[in-house]
Amino acid sequence: MIRNVVGAVLALAGATAAVLSPFRAWYDGRHGRDYALDELFTGITGAKADPWWSLLLPFALAALLTLVGVVLRSRPLVALAGLVVLGFTVFWMVRVGQYRGGLTVDGAGTGLGDGVANALGGGILLLLGALVMSGRRRRARRGTERREGPGDVEEPRPYAPPPGTPDPREAPVADPYGAPAGDPRESSAQGPYDPYDPYGSYDPHGSEPTRTFEVPGQDRGRDQGRDQGPDRGRDPDGPGSEPR
Repeated sequence: MIRNVVGAVLALAGATAAVLSPFRAWYDGRHGRDYALDELFTGITGAKADPWWSLLLPFALAALLTLVGVVLRSRPLVALAGLVVLGFTVFWMVRVGQYRGGLTVDGAGTGLGDGVANALGGGILLLLGALVMSGRRRRARRGTERREGPGDVEEPRPYAPPPGTPDPREAPVADPYGAPAGDPRESSAQGPYDPYDPYGSYDPHGSEPTRTFEVPGQDRGRDQGRDQGPDRGRDPDGPGSEPR
């Protein structure tokens, strides 16, 4: 985000310098808007050109490309605008050098003027802006979405298994106190919890018979109580028994 802002500022500054350069002196006090575009191909003359058919036209198109590139955060468009400005400036310098027999830099205003410096500086700023800009962020890797904002936070997508694949989150979990997960004998062999039989009679492998535990002496005491009393040894249903 910060890189895009800094790159946009550099690009806009370079486009502004490039557009203003034709209104400055380029060589011997002659402004850039006085050089016609066809003179770059046919030869430099002393005729004054139409401003919209001069060096102002390619520089205005470069400024338009810069605006579109900044809005779309497109590094190629901004870089293309910088190449257009630098290309036409260097091409003009070559043609003027052929016409004049060489280029000179003179502080008295008889050589290269500040308009050429503005054009060269604007093209360099456009290229720097394209290098600094981070451009439009694409998806970094599959399964994540990148959100534009401070810090460029990545948000994971919700998990979705492929079609026909069971969801691992719904897989049965093994019971640490009972039968293994997914045992078909679990529902039939293991009954409800019996407080009088804490060890249970469930056998996960089915190889041992059901075992029960009895308290020693429980049945013996019950039989002893039956043999004591006045009716000891009598048949409760035999002759001489009292009706109930």
